[in-house]
Formats: sequence, structure tokens, C-alpha cells
Amino acid sequence: MSRGLCYLKSLSSIIPVHSYTSPLVKAGIIVYFNVNRLFGYKFHHLLFWAFYHYCWWTVAMGNPVKAAVAIFGSLFFIKYIFYVVASTACVYLNLYVLMPRYLEKGRIAAYVTWLSACILTTSALILPGYYLTAAAMGQSVRQVFQLGKDPFVQLFFANAFPATLASMTLGMSIKLTNKWIQTRRRQQLLEKEKLESELKFLKYQFNPHFLFNTINSIFFLIHKNPDKASASLAKFSELLRHQLYECNDRQIALAKEISYLENFIQLQRLRQNDDVAVSFQLKHRQADNLDIAPFILMTFVENAFKHVSAHADKPNWINIDLQIHRQELNFSISNSCSSKPVPSNGKHAGVLNGGLTGGLNEPGGIGLSNVRRRLDLLYAGQYRLNIQNNNSSFDVDLQLQLSLKSKICSTVLS
Repeated sequence: MSRGLCYLKSLSSIIPVHSYTSPLVKAGIIVYFNVNRLFGYKFHHLLFWAFYHYCWWTVAMGNPVKAAVAIFGSLFFIKYIFYVVASTACVYLNLYVLMPRYLEKGRIAAYVTWLSACILTTSALILPGYYLTAAAMGQSVRQVFQLGKDPFVQLFFANAFPATLASMTLGMSIKLTNKWIQTRRRQQLLEKEKLESELKFLKYQFNPHFLFNTINSIFFLIHKNPDKASASLAKFSELLRHQLYECNDRQIALAKEISYLENFIQLQRLRQNDDVAVSFQLKHRQADNLDIAPFILMTFVENAFKHVSAHADKPNWINIDLQIHRQELNFSISNSCSSKPVPSNGKHAGVLNGGLTGGLNEPGGIGLSNVRRRLDLLYAGQYRLNIQNNNSSFDVDLQLQLSLKSKICSTVLS
């Protein structure tokens, strides 16, 4: 049996179907598949339009039971069938032929012309249902439907044409609404993918930036103090572990971020010796139920250590203060800097509701530029940042509304 099937398949691949199939058979195959597709995929649409016209009958008669009896228990069913079939055909001719061929291609005049012809033709095709109903009852159309001396015109403009126009309007409304929803979903999906790509790029751009600075620090310690360089490598391994295994999510536990900051500060203290006075104040450390985006705070700390002053006759200092009150994080960091003003910087005031101002401690640096963008993407309307740069210090104040644990800030995706 299997050999026979294989043989038939091999013959069908060698002999084309059109070589031994007559045009009549091919036409029958095409009609079969079209009808099968219609009933397989569009039959529920026909039921919808049948229910739609039943609702109009219910409104006209004032009672759903009377409407059902009039439709399915009398000869008025003939008229009902004409309404359902004709209006349904008109609606789908417009949706699947006229709109794609003319409206979507900008051919408005042709579309309006064909649409008007379609509505008028469909309205005329509904009228035979009235005459067949009256003939089946053995009466005239005027007697059955209580019409005047010109029943065709009266039925056309008072019944068939408004009904066809209403069906067409409803069909177009459903189609356009569905298309708008699909377009909106595609736009949201594209925006979500673009946002996620941008966030990953910003985070991965920061990692080599930080690693480059830290490796330089350890390289400096190797020549200056090998013992401290060994301790620095141990701290550095913990920092790498945090970056590789604990920072892959959009948000991490605030406690882990604080621990990461402490390890980094200790690493920098080993490098700076006693040349820089570092103060780190942490208040209300109960942060087990809060999450934060990784490296948001780290960027400011790394920037302060990188650009702290190196005075020989004046103190060099870095002050870090971190306070947590419920879901609000208040973070401030300042460092001494040289008296020579940094180009293109000055004193800047922060802006509420997600605004961001301030210069960089280093023109063209990517660290603070990245954190700007990440704050705008992840905490839009939920932070306040104030950066001030003067002749003696560089000050950063950040107020941030944190999310509860396991609740990612997903508003940017909506």
C-alpha cells in the first residue's frame, strides 16, 4: 500500500495536473474549494447578519417572540432571507473587493462610484422578496404590506435602501475598528521591541564602560600596592558576578544594588588610599520588598570616583547619602572637583515629573548620558533629578519612586 502511494506521488510530480485535467473538472475543483472556504470560515458571519436583521424585526414589532414567529412561522421568511443574503453579499463585496482594490489604494472617486452602485443594486435585489412573499400568500404587494399606488418606489426608499445602507455602515465600522485595533497592537509590539532593544543597548554599553575604568584602577594598584591589588581583584570578581548573573532582568532587588554599591566603594577606597575622604551614609535599609533598575545609582557613584579632585593642598572628598522612605528613594552624591570650570557645564536645576537636566562631569562621557535615557524610559514621571556643577563641587540629587518586589515598571510598554 505504501509503495502504491509513493508511486502515485512520483507520478503526480512527473505529470502536471493540468495535463490530464479538463477545464470543466478544474473549474469544479476551484468552486468546491471556494464554497468549502466560505462555509468553513465565513458561515459564522452569515449567522451574525441573520441575528442582526432579526434584531431589526424585533425593534419593528416590539417583541422578540412575535418577531421570531413572524420570521420562522410564516411566509415572511422569504422576505427575511432576501434581506440577509443580499445585504450580507453587499457588505462583503465592499469589505473584501471594493475597499482593498480602490479605497486602500487611494482611488476615492472609483470607490464611491462602485460603492453607490453596489448599495443601489442590493436594495433593488431585496425587493423581489416582497413580491415573492405576497405571491406565496396569494395576495398583491399592496394588500400584504399596505402600500400606496407605487409599491416598488415606496419599498425601495422606505425599506430596502435604508436597511442596506445601515448594514453597509455597520460592516465598515466593524472592519475599520478591527483594522485599527490590529494596527495599534502592531505599533505597540514594535514600540515594545524597540524599547527593550534600546534598554539592553544602554545597559550593555555601560558594562564595558565600567569594566574599562575598573581594570585601569586595578592596573594602577598592581604597580603601587600589590597587596591592595589582590584585595581589589576579589572585590572586582564580586562585581563581575553581580553583572553577569544578577543584572539580566530589567529590575533587581534594591538590597542587591546597595550591596553592589558598597563593594564598588570599597574597591575604590583601596585605590584612592587616604587621598580621598569617602563618606557613605545609608538610612532605613529595610529595602527587601523594593526593586530598582540595575546600574541607575551606580553610574553616579562611578562618575564621582572617576572625576573627584586630586588636590595636594586641599581636601578631596566624596559624600554619598542614600535614604529610603516607603517606596521613595532619595539619593545624593557630591564630590570635590578642580576649580577650573568644565566646558559647556554650569549650574542646572532639576525638573519635576521625569525631567532631566544637568551637565556631565566629563563632556561627551556616555555614563551619565545613558542614565538620563534609562530614567526617561523606565521611570517617566516617577523621578526628579537635580545636577549642579560649580567651581568646587559636583552635586547630584535624585528622588525616585521605586516599585514593589517582582512588579516591573511596565508602564513604558503600554
